[in-house]
Amino acid sequence: MTDVQTENAKQVRQEAAAWLERRQRPEWCAQDQAALETWLAAAPTNTVSYLRVEAAWNRANRLGALRQPMRLPGAKAAPRRSLTRFLTMAAAVIGTVAVVGGVGATYLLMPHEKSYATEVGGHEILALKDGSQIELNTSTIVRVSKNAGERKVWLDKGEAYFRIKHDAAHPFVVMVGGHRITDLGTTFLVRRNQDSVKVALIEGLARFDGGNENSQHAMLKPGDVVVASADRMSLKRGNTAEMAEGLGWRHGLLIFKYTTLADAAAEFNRYNTRKLVIADPAVGRLKIVGTFATNNVAAFADVAEDVLHLKVTNTTDQIVIAR
Repeated sequence: MTDVQTENAKQVRQEAAAWLERRQRPEWCAQDQAALETWLAAAPTNTVSYLRVEAAWNRANRLGALRQPMRLPGAKAAPRRSLTRFLTMAAAVIGTVAVVGGVGATYLLMPHEKSYATEVGGHEILALKDGSQIELNTSTIVRVSKNAGERKVWLDKGEAYFRIKHDAAHPFVVMVGGHRITDLGTTFLVRRNQDSVKVALIEGLARFDGGNENSQHAMLKPGDVVVASADRMSLKRGNTAEMAEGLGWRHGLLIFKYTTLADAAAEFNRYNTRKLVIADPAVGRLKIVGTFATNNVAAFADVAEDVLHLKVTNTTDQIVIAR
C-alpha cells in the first residue's frame, strides 16, 4: 500500500469513527441517518470501515461487561469507557480489509440486515414474511432489515419493483441514495442511477422525502414519477398506462416507443455483457420503436442494419453501430 493509500485509509477510518460517535448522541435524527447512509453508499471502503469500528466497539463493550466484577448493592458502577477515546484508538489500529464479495462481507458484519443481489441480466423475486414482494432487475443489490417489527429496505444499486402489503402500524420504508419512500398501500418502481433516483408509483399512495441537501417531499398518486438528485427533485403527474414501457423487464422485454438509439443501447447494456456501442452521436439521436427480449442484442443490431440502414460491426464483446 502506498503512502497516499495509507493516508486515505486512515482518513476513512477516522470518518467512520466520527459517524459512530455521532450516532450515539441523543439528538441523532432521521436527517443524520440519511446522511450516514449516503456516506456509507459512497464507497465500499466506507461501509467496511464503519462496520469494523462498530463491531470492535460492540465487542469491547461485551468483553467489558463479562469482566465486570459483581457489585454489592449500593456500590458505584465503574465509569463507562469513553466512546470518543475508544473510537480514536480503534481508528488508529483497525486496518483496511479488501472487500471480497461485498454483499457477503456486509451481511457477515451486519447480521441485522440481509443482502440480495442479481447479476447482469439477472431477475429475482423476493417474498417477504409480511406478504410483500420485491422484484429485482438486472445488476441490483438490496438490503432487507431483519430487526423485529421493522419493515425497511435499502436499494444500494439497480432497480426493483415493490408490491407492498400495507400495515398502518408498521410502515414499509425504502431508503435509496439518502432519499426515503414510505408505503401507504403501494406498488411502485424504484431505479437508482449514478447520480439520481427515479420512483414511479403504480398503485396506492406513497410519500417521497428527499435526503442530503434535498429537503423536498411529495405525496405520490398512481402515475406519478419522481426524479431526485442530492439537491433537487422533479415530479411528473401522469397515468399508469404510460409506465408500461418501463415495466417490460418484468417479463424479459425491453419496450421502446420513439426512444433514441443511444438510450435504447444504454438499456440493452444494463442486461448484457456484450455491449452495444453507438459510434456516432448523430446515429445516437435516431429514434426506434419496437419490443425486444432483454438478452437479444443481435435483434436490435439487425433492426439498426436492415431498417435504419446503419453499419454494424461485430466483435467478441461489442456490437458497434455507425453510419
